Amino acid sequence: MGLNLNLIDGQTPLDEDEIDGLLIPSISNRGELDEFEQQNIEEAVQWSITRNIKPQTVLSESFVKEVHKRMFNQVWRWAGDFRRTNKNLGVDKWQIATELNKLLQDAMFWVENDTYPADEIAVRFKHRIVSIHSFANGNGRHSRLMADIIVDKIYKKPVFNWGAGNLIKNGDVRTRYLKAFKAADNGDYAMLLNFARS
Repeated sequence: MGLNLNLIDGQTPLDEDEIDGLLIPSISNRGELDEFEQQNIEEAVQWSITRNIKPQTVLSESFVKEVHKRMFNQVWRWAGDFRRTNKNLGVDKWQIATELNKLLQDAMFWVENDTYPADEIAVRFKHRIVSIHSFANGNGRHSRLMADIIVDKIYKKPVFNWGAGNLIKNGDVRTRYLKAFKAADNGDYAMLLNFARS
């Protein structure tokens, strides 16, 4: 197909079958892809803001898939479908549904028992769902929107700022984000919590 993605640190490569799922054949590079995806994501954010979503709905597999589909359905044919290939990170493709179900059950427990403060529940959810890496593309952006939906719809708090910068391009904001994410990999969520509200 001739799509040049020029991946940066932390981005997941797509397989040929996944690239073949591109719905806009005129896209030829990462910049164009980013623009079309961002337009689609903005529509998904508007949908999430205006929709009355019940807390128990947020923490369900069908909702997790629906959010991804709404974020990418104008760009990728496989939007909202679990990935069918293994990647350089994430669980084995056969473990996605099981690991996501464990996360959803854990998150429901955290919410019902006030295990952590609201922001920490959302950030822990965000971190774990990225670690599962359920989808072929867009996992980081999807996880941030899911965290925003959790703090908005479950806790009625303002959504996160996520460093108030562009996280899909190399730069200081992305570097701070990846550093905070790696700290969370080691069980230290403080940096990621601070980054989320910065």
